[in-house]
Amino acid sequence: MRNISKHFYGVIALDSVNLTVQNREIHAIVGENGAGKSTLMKVLSGVHAHGSYTGDIFLNGEKCVFSSIRESEKQGIVIIHQELALVPYLSIAENIFLGNERVSRGLIDWNQSISEADKLLKKVGLNEKATTLVDNIGVGKQQLVEIAKALSKEVKLLILDEPTAALNDEESNKLLDLLLSLKEQGITSILISHKLNEIERVADSITVIRDGMVIDNLHKSTDKIDEDRIIRSMVGREIVDRFPARKSHPGEIIFEVRDWTVYHPQHTDKVAIDKVNFNVRKGEVIGFAGLMGAGRTEIAMSVFGKAWGVKHSGHILKEGRELHLHNVTDAIDNGIAYVTEDRKGYGLILINDIMRNLTLTSLRSFSRRGIIDSNEEVMTSHDYKDKLNIKCHGIEQKVEDLSGGNQQKVVLGKWIMSKPDILILDEPTRGIDVGAKYEIYNIINALVMEGKSVIMISSEMPELLGMCDRIYVVTEGRIAGEFPKSEASQEGIMKCIITHQRERSI
Repeated sequence: MRNISKHFYGVIALDSVNLTVQNREIHAIVGENGAGKSTLMKVLSGVHAHGSYTGDIFLNGEKCVFSSIRESEKQGIVIIHQELALVPYLSIAENIFLGNERVSRGLIDWNQSISEADKLLKKVGLNEKATTLVDNIGVGKQQLVEIAKALSKEVKLLILDEPTAALNDEESNKLLDLLLSLKEQGITSILISHKLNEIERVADSITVIRDGMVIDNLHKSTDKIDEDRIIRSMVGREIVDRFPARKSHPGEIIFEVRDWTVYHPQHTDKVAIDKVNFNVRKGEVIGFAGLMGAGRTEIAMSVFGKAWGVKHSGHILKEGRELHLHNVTDAIDNGIAYVTEDRKGYGLILINDIMRNLTLTSLRSFSRRGIIDSNEEVMTSHDYKDKLNIKCHGIEQKVEDLSGGNQQKVVLGKWIMSKPDILILDEPTRGIDVGAKYEIYNIINALVMEGKSVIMISSEMPELLGMCDRIYVVTEGRIAGEFPKSEASQEGIMKCIITHQRERSI
């Protein structure tokens, strides 16, 4: 890619970017949210059609002009976006060949489709039947279906945008092993990721982008590659401590959950959350650690006004007084907020502007006799934009046009504006870069210093160890153990999980 430049709304997204990818390599592209990584890949894959940018694309030395994704796919370039493009209520085989159906005499040949899909699933290491509905498999397996879908199009250059953002360590390692295997088979990959340890493990070359420009190019064969150098290039400064220091002085127990039991919403005879007990003190951050599917999100959502599950039983207490939370509104009215892990699906209204999203949970505070005071709404939104350092053109900008890190700040701001006492954060830094993470950690610390209490769910163990005063270990819908900060370690937490699972299986 030579001298690629692109503008959005008069703002430079890409500024004369040059990118060279060698055949049969894994090339990583890293940078902060909003740096231009995804935009560059959308240019390469035809999402942004020729004519909407300046510059040239060459494939095997020949100049290419892509007016659509279909044209780039004909050349063997396939992109897998961070938000997976699968239809949940179609089978794996139907998804793999969607838009690329196996046809005989004008009709879909189901035998051929299923047979070829089975071969592709074996190739990507997915042990599922091709007739299984996509909705019935986990996110990690769905990523493998997307790769199988790409292989069905005879991919030569595979682009993956944050493929491991929603995966646990085991699933991530399997996917990275698959990329290395595909490299041996002659497939070139471009990998966008914020997980620098994964980049170090598999990347042959790294391009660092900042503010729409290439800042650094690193090659494993000639350069010393380490996280500190990559971060310095990404953010333009050295981040000495990944987790900002905070003096912890927790007060009295402000929120407590006792014997909390919840049944599965679809399988109503199955106990999904089994007699869970935990508490959080005023001015404290507690963490929920556990493997994917352990029940951490389900616990959080069920506590938040019974937003998940059926047949809830047990007790929820705030400042010693029992709460009866029948719905989400009750939870908000009692000073509880929940920042969802799915910011685009449940956290934001993407087609609305920043202001409408920020004030969504607090409209009553701007209302006088049922009429919203627009001036106060605008002033408060400006204040939160500045306080949270949301990078945007203005509060009237649509949220869908923001980077992932800034979208996450809007979600946080929405709930902070509701002035909660207890803030539940479910994967608060998923899919955002180290610089944006650091800013969100600072926001969390500021809330705790004000006396707020935070419950943090994270699949990144170092994040929990760096931010939490106490960590609860969740497995199979139960609390398997509790660690104070001074005793918590990755090894100890994993040992707790494995021991609990072994005891349950006996």
